[in-house]
Amino acid sequence: MNARKAKRGGLLTAVFSIISLLYLFPIILIIINSFKKKAYISKKPFAIPTEKMFVGIQNYINGINKTGFFDAFWTSLFITVFSVAAIILCCSMTAWYIMRVKDKFTTAIYYLCLFSMIVPFQMVMYTLSKTANVLHLGNPLGIIVVYLGFGAGLSVFMFTGFVQSIPMEIEEAAMIDGCNPLQTYFQVVLPIMKPTCITVTILQAMWIWNDYLLPYLVLDQKKYKTIPMAIQYLKGGYGSVDMGAMMGVLVLAIIPIIIFYIACQKYIIEGVVAGAVKG
Repeated sequence: MNARKAKRGGLLTAVFSIISLLYLFPIILIIINSFKKKAYISKKPFAIPTEKMFVGIQNYINGINKTGFFDAFWTSLFITVFSVAAIILCCSMTAWYIMRVKDKFTTAIYYLCLFSMIVPFQMVMYTLSKTANVLHLGNPLGIIVVYLGFGAGLSVFMFTGFVQSIPMEIEEAAMIDGCNPLQTYFQVVLPIMKPTCITVTILQAMWIWNDYLLPYLVLDQKKYKTIPMAIQYLKGGYGSVDMGAMMGVLVLAIIPIIIFYIACQKYIIEGVVAGAVKG
């Protein structure tokens, strides 16, 4: 029996290792092609760069110069950091309020958040862009409000699941000691919610950093560009694309979010499991 289990475990490990390599293959392909001359990227996309193909870091330099990469990087970083911070603060407070003040109003808020998770983005694209234009949200500060709205559904759902597992006695003890609701939240509840906060941070940061469509619809493109928008501008007339520069900028774009994910990945399962508790 043990031998059979070991054999099955080895087989599963091999299968999932192959699947992992398939997921990593596009990233490896981008890195390989970022060091090739433009002509060879299209002719021999799967070939390892030889001396004849190798162009060094020239593609990276061209991509940075053509896209204004560093301006786009700081814009993306600002939007990502403050959007995630707003989502964590507002959604965790909302979830706590929903679970502690159980009435028709809070139930309606909860189900509206769940409903927002299943509405296709295409249904609200026109209304969103028109509303953002009327309210003058076409700037890095304004789009934070938009991301807060779109990120609230999943975040509130995860936080409410976790709040159910927090014993009321802890909050009651804090209030007996003289804490008001805000002090109870920031000093007691929020520190307990750390695993879910980290999980939501990772998921939302990866989405916002890589998002192209929402900034494209909302931001004033003459003044502000995120990294995905800047990469799109490498396309020339009649469909021509500087593939070398694009590959170089793509590598630069994915490095920060990969480092962030690797540094925080151990908290993902912990936070998801913690947020899956049913009351």
